[in-house]
Amino acid sequence: MSTAPHPATTTASGTDVRVRFCPSPTGLPHVGLIRTALFNWAYARHNGGKLVFRIEDTDAARDSEESYQQLLEALRWLEIDWDEGVEKGGPHAPYRQSQRHELYREVLDKLIAAGVVYESYSTAEEIDARNEANGRAKQLGYDNFDRNLTDEQKAAFRAEGREPAWRLRVPDHDLTYVDLIRGEVTFPAGSFPDFVIVRAGGIPLYTFVNPVDDALMGVTHVLRGEDLMPSTARQLALYAALIEAGVTDFVPRFGHMPLVLGDTGNKKLSKRDPKADLFLQREKGFIHEGLLNYLSLLGWSIAADRDVFTRDELIEAFDVADVNPNPARFDQKKAESINGDHVRMLAPEVFAERLVPYLANAGLIENPPTAGEREILEASAPLVQERMQLLGEAPGLLGFLFRSEVVFDDDALSGLPANTGEVLVASVGALELVPEQGFTAAAVQDALASALIDGLGLKPRVAYGPLRVALSGRRVSPPLFESMELLGKVETIRRLDGLVQRVG
Repeated sequence: MSTAPHPATTTASGTDVRVRFCPSPTGLPHVGLIRTALFNWAYARHNGGKLVFRIEDTDAARDSEESYQQLLEALRWLEIDWDEGVEKGGPHAPYRQSQRHELYREVLDKLIAAGVVYESYSTAEEIDARNEANGRAKQLGYDNFDRNLTDEQKAAFRAEGREPAWRLRVPDHDLTYVDLIRGEVTFPAGSFPDFVIVRAGGIPLYTFVNPVDDALMGVTHVLRGEDLMPSTARQLALYAALIEAGVTDFVPRFGHMPLVLGDTGNKKLSKRDPKADLFLQREKGFIHEGLLNYLSLLGWSIAADRDVFTRDELIEAFDVADVNPNPARFDQKKAESINGDHVRMLAPEVFAERLVPYLANAGLIENPPTAGEREILEASAPLVQERMQLLGEAPGLLGFLFRSEVVFDDDALSGLPANTGEVLVASVGALELVPEQGFTAAAVQDALASALIDGLGLKPRVAYGPLRVALSGRRVSPPLFESMELLGKVETIRRLDGLVQRVG
């Protein structure tokens, strides 16, 4: 027998939309988890609704304050803000499960009074024995044996010292809902038995407290990963009971977002995969604008021919109905390319300031920079902004400007042409004729072109490659003539002479 979605399913839209992000504080924040937060946030902001941020911290063995603080840091770095919840408060506080046990007991009492839950005394061993005796497969689990216990039977169990668990009376009809991403989904009647919501001893289970928190907090749309989709059947059954008991008056809409896969194969991106580590990506040099953009592409797109957009454009365009149900693949190269686009969108002064932590961590400058370091940084940053995808490239590209000793890469030295000495000597001779006060990029380029291109008949790539290595120690560096201007005449010639001595 099929059934339509529950008639009390919410029709909330616009400013009535209420979504939630409810992680457990275990381990480092990973991109899949933050993608879930991002889609909930974008949907709330697009509709003018509310995002509730609560913490599911009832697993004392795994939960940690350190992980909680890292979650806060991750969301704040990406500028994913929330309207109610931890650190902010709101009308449905407290927002930590560990502080809500009295509320759960009150809800259980209402369910008991409504007759939609019942005491269950069966042990796992007794369930297995009954299944075997009745020729019922063991994997089918609980057989609803306790559903119709008499008062005398209950009293006898209690006399043995047993404490009851509480099970929900699962409806005996199909359960149907319309997934916001996947369309209509039906769970056939009998596909799962009556299930425990509160263990013996009064310990509430996740299958109980998660929907109860959603109900008490007025959550209208539950947007989560597709790996949680099987639990929706139990949530629908519980919501029907919560409505009957007067705890809530509506069933939320559900939407199940696609899995995030690794670079290859069809396996879910592992939490231990370096690509999944949000802070490792930041350490490599992702800016929050770039990573936010890329994470939003893991299952959604703003247009078929467009990958790069701003935070405001994401909010304007995002609709959960447009999320693709197929798995999304985390592509590190594409992520870095999009980050590079956002790096180039930064105002020059903002870009320079964003480089400070990376240069300071490499020991190249102070944090905050000295006046002299800041002068060099502000002058040199525009030279590399168009060339960088990750801010972590800054020490390699700009380090030579902040230290007097040139550190040579092996590949840079091994790639020097046979005429390197001749090129360097000719360059020094030409640059010595440029006045120190007029040692500008344009003057340097003219002098070197005259000596090397016209005088020695070299092609620019052959002529200028050794000079780049002499100044920076690398084959790739900021624009050569501008670098010489920043270093000044004396330091430029000193470095060219240094490589002359080195190559003999």
